[in-house]
Amino acid sequence: MPRQPRLDTPGTLHHVIVRGLDRGAIVRDDQDRAEFVTRLRDAAGATGTTIYAWALLPNHAHLLVRSGPVGLPAFMRRLLTGYAVVFNHRHRRSGHLFQNRYKSIVCEEDAYFQELVRYIHLNPLRTRQVPHLRTLDDYPWAGHAGLLGREEQPFLDRRGVLAWFGTSERSARRAYRRYVAEGIPLGRRPNLVGGGLIRSLGGWSEVRAVRRRGEPQMADPRVLGSGDFVERMLRAPELQHGMAPSLADRLAAATALIRARCAEADIRPEELGGGGRRRQLSVLRGELAVEAVRSCGLPLADAARLLGISTSGIAKALQRLATK
Repeated sequence: MPRQPRLDTPGTLHHVIVRGLDRGAIVRDDQDRAEFVTRLRDAAGATGTTIYAWALLPNHAHLLVRSGPVGLPAFMRRLLTGYAVVFNHRHRRSGHLFQNRYKSIVCEEDAYFQELVRYIHLNPLRTRQVPHLRTLDDYPWAGHAGLLGREEQPFLDRRGVLAWFGTSERSARRAYRRYVAEGIPLGRRPNLVGGGLIRSLGGWSEVRAVRRRGEPQMADPRVLGSGDFVERMLRAPELQHGMAPSLADRLAAATALIRARCAEADIRPEELGGGGRRRQLSVLRGELAVEAVRSCGLPLADAARLLGISTSGIAKALQRLATK
């Protein structure tokens, strides 16, 4: 059966699940974890993606994000491709690191936003990466500590999440933590991760009840929400056909990426296109060329013009990465 297209358009809320190939590890130590978090931060900033919740586990990761102007695929390409290259180089391995297709679920915000934040942030506790909630409060590899203000996570939209729990930050933090604690006895929550009707109706018991009553219920494995919400999503042409960012959007994303990386390296963006041969310039130019193509989806010719190098030079750089 052919894969269905992703449902996406700017501003769509997604629960994203990334798994290691054949259930293999995607992180092996804290250096890998720190690299993944750095890539997460950079990808969010470069693509305008909003991150509300995240959890990094040994062989998978969960994210709750709102797609930015260039869409979810551009954000995920930037995050996963760059991380996989570094991981493979560091651990002297080759081949795919992640399952070929990450899972992205469009979510009904009013009904599920708080539940998903809690579900994602309880993953380290549920999988026994931490022994209890007090440890999770300071755990650096999930967004829970960031929401509590115990870990510095500037890429996390703390204000946006805490606004669901209270009007002042102090009261919101307390209400949020109490809500997370109440979720621990609920276990795995199949209604949040199961397929189709299980998601839409809140579990197998509701599915069976609806079937006994003979009531029709719209469902789709790409959507978490009520039947009405599923129907609205599937009738929206911009979602149903998937979002292909315009060339102007992709150029804007690549330009923002170049400016951010130049600022980090204390280099003026004009220097990159000036053809300078200084090693720092050449290295950065090559890295940005690959990222502009892979992460922002620019054609080779447009990336070459943006950075003042040849199309063949970018093609060779991509080929070198593919053979590492």
